[in-house]
Amino acid sequence: MNKALVLEQEDKKTLAGVRELSMDELPEGDVLVNIDFSSLNFKDGLAVTGAGKIVHQFPMVPGIDLAGTVAESDNPDYKPGDPVVLTGWSVGERYWGGYAQQMRLQSKWLVPLAEGLTGRQAMIIGTAGLTSMLCVMRLQEGGLKPEDGPVVVTGATGGVGSIVVALLARNGYEVVAVSGKADSEDYLKQLGASEVRTRSEFEEKARPLDRALWAGAVDTVGGDILAKVLSQMKYDGRVATVGLAASHALNTTVMPFILRGVDLLGVDSVMIPYERRVQAWKRLAEELPEEILDQVTEEVSLEQVPEYAQNIIEGKVRGRVLVNPNL
Repeated sequence: MNKALVLEQEDKKTLAGVRELSMDELPEGDVLVNIDFSSLNFKDGLAVTGAGKIVHQFPMVPGIDLAGTVAESDNPDYKPGDPVVLTGWSVGERYWGGYAQQMRLQSKWLVPLAEGLTGRQAMIIGTAGLTSMLCVMRLQEGGLKPEDGPVVVTGATGGVGSIVVALLARNGYEVVAVSGKADSEDYLKQLGASEVRTRSEFEEKARPLDRALWAGAVDTVGGDILAKVLSQMKYDGRVATVGLAASHALNTTVMPFILRGVDLLGVDSVMIPYERRVQAWKRLAEELPEEILDQVTEEVSLEQVPEYAQNIIEGKVRGRVLVNPNL
């Protein structure tokens, strides 16, 4: 049996349903993986609900990441029983992804499971966690140190934001978390935030330059909130931005970049070189304690994915949603 969530398109509407797949239906690939876990990200929400033009062909098995063990392999680098992780590479969009009990995949998409992590932990981290670590790495590689001043994180209760808050706090940074959820303060402070601010403060129209507050920033929202953050950066401030869930438009001026030397660092988790992917996973295994992982996670079955996909689109999900295809 190979149970999967399959998306079909009918009259330009996306329909999601759980059914069994035969081995003949699986796509081509040199590695067959028994999937233990996947996760539900904002991009998965867009795919499953049809709210965004994420899926490039139908039928589609969504799920932009997965963790499991190799069942069969034509690649000598991966042997049956090897634990592996996949994030990015357009699975769940252009190629069938992780919402199934088994999937045939290209070995170049995989990396070995980092030492010290279980498959479950790897998918709690998932694409969101990998993206979070890439943001932290970009800030640090640009020279940002804890003593430089506070780092602001927007969209802090989301999958990326939650893990960014925990990672930055773990690395000794003072973290100011921004959230639109009224009941999020205790949750974010448990993750390590020193202060929690409301999203409404950052939705006001940005001046070309505002009072300099932040040495660093991680923005997961985009649009006017990113413009506001840029106007408040200190001299030589660094902003890692990802997601752009609110808008990809940026209504700002060149003043933060010229007069304060602000760096805007784009982060994308899809086509990452293998070596950098492995480096990021190694750091995640070392720096995210298990109690943080459990704290930010809810586990659901394939049958529950459509409901949770709608919730994530509506901003009703806090932290990470883990998809277990074997429930």
